[in-house]
Amino acid sequence: MMERGSQARRVTSIGLGANVFLAAAKYVAGIWGRSSAMIADATNSLSDVVVDLIFLIGLKMANKPADISHPYGHGKVEAILAGLCGFGLLIAGGGIFLSGVRDIWQAVQGTPLPRPTIFPFVIALITVVTKEVLHRYTISWGRRLNSSAVIAKAWDHRADVFASLGTVVGIGGAVFLGERWSVLDPAAAVVVSFFVVRSAVPILKDCMDELIEAALPREVQAHLTEAILSVDGVMSLHKLKTRRIGPTMAVDVHIQMDGDVTLTEAHDVSKAVEGALRGGFGDEIHVSVHMEPYHEA
Repeated sequence: MMERGSQARRVTSIGLGANVFLAAAKYVAGIWGRSSAMIADATNSLSDVVVDLIFLIGLKMANKPADISHPYGHGKVEAILAGLCGFGLLIAGGGIFLSGVRDIWQAVQGTPLPRPTIFPFVIALITVVTKEVLHRYTISWGRRLNSSAVIAKAWDHRADVFASLGTVVGIGGAVFLGERWSVLDPAAAVVVSFFVVRSAVPILKDCMDELIEAALPREVQAHLTEAILSVDGVMSLHKLKTRRIGPTMAVDVHIQMDGDVTLTEAHDVSKAVEGALRGGFGDEIHVSVHMEPYHEA
């Protein structure tokens, strides 16, 4: 568990370092290169830095072992971190949208917009490549670690890829098509905002599902049912309840068996059920088994 937490923090730290560099480079390029789209993108990167810092603190807490006060561990902290990431994306997307609309409105009113230089265009291209590499690296580790928080960070990186692609198009159009096309720069910022907000929706949905203890997907429940029924002595099951807790899950189930078996034999069957689930879904799974005599329907 501690090794898993250390790797998750290592992945997040690499993303943090990249985001600090990109935020600084974008602000410099946006201010010197007269690009509102680049400044908006820089603000998005700055929000990533803040979220990464929160992640590093939270991941350490999420990987603490279970204790008397938290018998199911601290895995739900990961869901909270994923939610923070989602809300951070919503805020960043809203800010980028408002900034772009403001500049477009000024252009409509006749206020000339500054034409960006080539500098922010180059930084936007570098950002696209950097963020795509970070996305693939982070999501690979997120899936290996089965961490919703790390996976959420990966999709945050992918949202930044789309955001920066919009910035490339907008700044490129403003740079290479002439002065009257400078409005493409803030227009790109508006397009970027929609990609950023769109990426937040599935992250927030997954976060809420875990926090309100939604059942696991049907295919997972089917695998659980199959594993339980494969145990000798289990004749049927019902009242299967599941929920996600960070990287693992909790399962509550009523199993039915021959009513004439001894208490010891029934206990042995329940332990075999726990062993089957741990063998198929990991040692950290939480299992609660209630035993009942089998009755014909």
